[in-house]
Amino acid sequence: MSTELIVPTLGESITEATVSKWLKDIGDNFEADEPLVEIETDKITVEVPAPHAGSLKEIKVSEGTDVEIGGILGILDESKGKTPSPKKTENKEEKIKEEVKAVKVETKSSPAKSSPSARKIAEENNIKLENVISSRSDGRINKEDVVSHLSSSNKTSTNKGEREEVVKMSKIRQTISKRLKEAQNTAALLTTFNEIDMSKVMEIRKSKNQEFQSRYEVKLGFMSFFVKAVVKSLQEYPAVNAEIKDENIIYKNHFDIGIAVGTEKGLVVPILKDADKLSFGEIETKIIDLSTKAKDGTLTMDDLTGGTFTISNGGVYGSMLSTPIINRPQSGILGMHNIQKRAVVVNDEIVIRPMMYVALSYDHRIIDGKESVGFLVKVKELLEDPSELVLGI
Repeated sequence: MSTELIVPTLGESITEATVSKWLKDIGDNFEADEPLVEIETDKITVEVPAPHAGSLKEIKVSEGTDVEIGGILGILDESKGKTPSPKKTENKEEKIKEEVKAVKVETKSSPAKSSPSARKIAEENNIKLENVISSRSDGRINKEDVVSHLSSSNKTSTNKGEREEVVKMSKIRQTISKRLKEAQNTAALLTTFNEIDMSKVMEIRKSKNQEFQSRYEVKLGFMSFFVKAVVKSLQEYPAVNAEIKDENIIYKNHFDIGIAVGTEKGLVVPILKDADKLSFGEIETKIIDLSTKAKDGTLTMDDLTGGTFTISNGGVYGSMLSTPIINRPQSGILGMHNIQKRAVVVNDEIVIRPMMYVALSYDHRIIDGKESVGFLVKVKELLEDPSELVLGI
């Protein structure tokens, strides 16, 4: 009996995915819930598991091909045994013979044995297959070998004298571009700035970090202070936590804070759900968990859905000042930046303090200047005197 392997629903806004890698070959057996194929969406990479035990009968969508949600990825055979039937064995042997024959044909016209997907990527990126090192014992070049070569060549292309390199944008990069441009075209974007004296926060971190780490097994970072300050400021200025839908304003009574994380594939924004209910330790722990999942490519749709406001920390890359773009349909985003010692005036005296520039980009259609400035000033006040954050009053 045959069944169809379907692209699962991956989120309300996701309509298609790209098959990035088949984990099984035609004829291979598998157990129930065993991953069969890896697909990439505009947000995450997910593995599609087997709905039952069986074998892979047919591949409908090849690697590198787009498929709509609900589309058929392949055909599964539910009848499964430890030893494949003679017909399956024969078919698999014929498939291997065809592949060997194809490889022999390739050697006549190509200096390197390679898979179709490897040749496709090589052709798209102007890569000569004879320069690619195979990871297989038979010398055959597969897709992963070409990707690995492409990654290393990006770092040494200048030494090779290559003046230009054409690389196809990944689906996640295409989506990032589309949404950022959409935010610029749709929202009335404006940015307001301020600066924060980080002395008090740094003193708390220095004096309490060891005790904090022994209790929560994570370091006390800056982000937990900013999340706490943002939540309190959002409670005071609810329009910054709202969104526009059609001709209505939706005010959110929950505080799900997006934390922008840079990965090799691009920027993702996992969500810290119900941040107003979390302690400092819980915030730091969850941020580390989400950041690790983002970099490992194991974020789920639930991790990426439902944010009401975003924090982006360009300071970790050394940024001194920037104007972040809102993550639609949200109406505001806070940009953190590098901490630098600067001369400032305190009580009519020039002193050296660790200062950070902060930026609030917002949708002026829903947030007035008074609210945006008030919000950012509140964040500044809470961080320069964090007793309210620490004591919870």
